[in-house]
Amino acid sequence: MPINQPSNQIKLTNVSLVRMKKGKKRYEIACYKNKVLEWRSGVETDLDNVLQIPSVFLSVSKGQLAPSADLVKSFGAKTALNDIILEILNKGELQVGEKERTAQLERLHNEVVGIVAGKLVNPETKIVYTTGMIEKALAELSSKHEEKKEEKKAAAQGSPTSPTAEEDADPSSPPTSPKGKSKETPHSPATPTWTGVTTTRSAKSQALDAMRALIHHQTIPVARARMRLRISCPTPILKQPVKHSADHPEAKGTVKDRILGFVEEVVSQQVVGGEWEVVGFVEPGAFKGLGEFIGGETRGKGRVEVLETAVMGVGDE
Repeated sequence: MPINQPSNQIKLTNVSLVRMKKGKKRYEIACYKNKVLEWRSGVETDLDNVLQIPSVFLSVSKGQLAPSADLVKSFGAKTALNDIILEILNKGELQVGEKERTAQLERLHNEVVGIVAGKLVNPETKIVYTTGMIEKALAELSSKHEEKKEEKKAAAQGSPTSPTAEEDADPSSPPTSPKGKSKETPHSPATPTWTGVTTTRSAKSQALDAMRALIHHQTIPVARARMRLRISCPTPILKQPVKHSADHPEAKGTVKDRILGFVEEVVSQQVVGGEWEVVGFVEPGAFKGLGEFIGGETRGKGRVEVLETAVMGVGDE
């Protein structure tokens, strides 16, 4: 699409638009495809590789640049053009074509499924599932969620005092008010659900949601894969009482007691050269807390070494 300028004509090819409404005006910038997401994820750091033209438009397709007066009114007189472009790039809405959106969703979907498959295991066999099995389980969760939405929609359209509605009511669901709204307390956690991949969030964040939903609903038997660690600590420190702090007011016992409290399953313990060493399995979510505890209580003399990031079966190694 050409943009007519006084001395030349610039053709925008392979363009992605980022739009942002500010001060009752809609502004656009022209970017290269795929580069916007790379910029937002931190992969791309050179702005010149993202922008096709370092200008702000009212309409890229018409080649209509945003007047300086409009930019001043919307963003403020002291805001530089580069800062305006960065704000639109970071906060604006990315406009993509249907084919590109479909390809992007497929890439995200595959990435999410891959992350989930690598971090969940069958709790009985301790073996990870294939991506195909995880994909099928997530599809089933998404389908059930849609079915429940349709059921709630149909129930809302019917009579609230209908005997059939009362008979079909789920006894495990929270009580509702006369208007049909849930009486869940503000502090009650929402039930983990999975509705599918979206392009508005990172794959890692969506993978965490998918894992929570699979673990909660147990569509297939799943549990978080545990990390196998080797923890070393000088023996004189082991018998010292844990230092109580505002961060861990519940901390009790000795340093050794506290370390073993993080370990779900101990594989081996031994004392070698004045150091106590334990090998065991730890839930990934407890790894950060264990590392901080070891560092604080031993003043850097203790160590945590990751031996395996996930429990794998022999056939999967």
